[in-house]
Amino acid sequence: MACADQLLAVLATLLAAASTGGDARPSKIAVVGAGIGGSAVAYFLQQHFGPRVQIDVYEKGTVGGRLATISVNKQHYESGAASFHSLSLHMQDFVKLLGLRHRREVVGRSAIFSGEHFVLEETDWYLLNLFRLWWYYGISFLRLQMWVEEVMEKFMRIYKYQAHGYAFSGVEELLYSLGETAFVNMTQRSVAESLLQVGVTQRFIDDVVSAVLRASYGQSAAMPAFAGAMSLAGAQGSLWAVEGGNKLVCSGLLKLTKANVIHATVTSVTLHSAEGKPLYQVEYESEVGSGSDFYDIVVIATPLHLDNSSSNFTFEGFTPPIDGVLGSFQPAVVSLVHGYLNSSHFGFPDPKLFPFANILTTDFPSFFCTLDNICPVNISASFQRKQPQEAAVWRVQSPRPLLRTQLKTLFRSYYSVQMAEWQAHPLYGSHTTLPKFALHDQLFYLNALEWAASSVEVMAVAAKNVALLAYNRWYQDLDKIDQKDLMHKVKTEL
Repeated sequence: MACADQLLAVLATLLAAASTGGDARPSKIAVVGAGIGGSAVAYFLQQHFGPRVQIDVYEKGTVGGRLATISVNKQHYESGAASFHSLSLHMQDFVKLLGLRHRREVVGRSAIFSGEHFVLEETDWYLLNLFRLWWYYGISFLRLQMWVEEVMEKFMRIYKYQAHGYAFSGVEELLYSLGETAFVNMTQRSVAESLLQVGVTQRFIDDVVSAVLRASYGQSAAMPAFAGAMSLAGAQGSLWAVEGGNKLVCSGLLKLTKANVIHATVTSVTLHSAEGKPLYQVEYESEVGSGSDFYDIVVIATPLHLDNSSSNFTFEGFTPPIDGVLGSFQPAVVSLVHGYLNSSHFGFPDPKLFPFANILTTDFPSFFCTLDNICPVNISASFQRKQPQEAAVWRVQSPRPLLRTQLKTLFRSYYSVQMAEWQAHPLYGSHTTLPKFALHDQLFYLNALEWAASSVEVMAVAAKNVALLAYNRWYQDLDKIDQKDLMHKVKTEL
């Protein structure tokens, strides 16, 4: 009986598509994953195809994905992506669109810890910070800044391309359009190799660059240069966060889109076809049982990789077969500890004298990557950061869950420990080729772009690209896909 019902559903969908003609918009679109990528692509797809298209978003966990919060002592704190760069243009647009506000910034000083002492300490005086960088590292910090700015200037072209409706079927095609072979090669060369070539010293890489990469990716300067440049750009610009929690962007976009959020785990995507038109069957399991539905377009907005068995659903009926496994991901553990910092471990026996709110670490054998005195997602006008001798909420980022002995190393005592563990970023080097966004005619893999660089804004860029790619393919506007020399084309269109 169930098979007959499914067959009737397929026939009904195909008849509806045939009766509306070749230029008809899709009737149903599925998005798998309700993180920032899935939420953004649902919004962009509706922008292009119109409000009458039904968009179903499947999410096995909580809306927001890696944008998440944890409650500590009746306050909520960011456990996922904590902040965004000022050049995150899509995220800036989302915040304005949804009527959200930037969170008030509470200033705190940073330092880099080598395991024995601080190799670099931030002061309250900008000129003194510059002098210290020059004194310790010469002009390496200027050479780094020039290198990052050159990469970012080219990367920012993507917003202009997308504004003109251009899309790319693969990550390599997208990177080539921005920076030609130099950008593609940056996914194969290490950060260290690239920076040494432009005159940055090994000492600066070991002390500063490695600390920034550990904080953002949990990886070393041996990671690819393109992902590293995007991470280092975030360390140089002004940062911001959303008042009330960054995950409000995801829930806000889905609400604005009026997407149908289905709390279920997708188990397979199967290709059906009639009269040359593909139709995709999405099968899923939820608390109330298993089910399936049929879609004109399907977007995978969750990582497909070796370590994520819950996302490794199967692709059936495709020729050639689709390989859903790409490589490994870097595990990350965020522990929110409400307690008293052991400042003696960092060379400050008197906790009242400890001046830092953010501690980064170099590549020494360490059980943690960063240690931050964090503020809640709702900051009142009168809020002030806790004094160093007082109990505060600290965010500890580490590659593995903290042992009790490690917690006692960092904290004199603590009231509570809340932990979030996930596969945070691709383990760069575990997959040698850059993946495609287009897995089939109207089946797309949004998270492909993570294998070039991984951040919230990069996922928003990928979402816009996939929405444009689906739109251009649906209406056969092939001149808007994988075009060369786009800078010249865009200039002539202005």
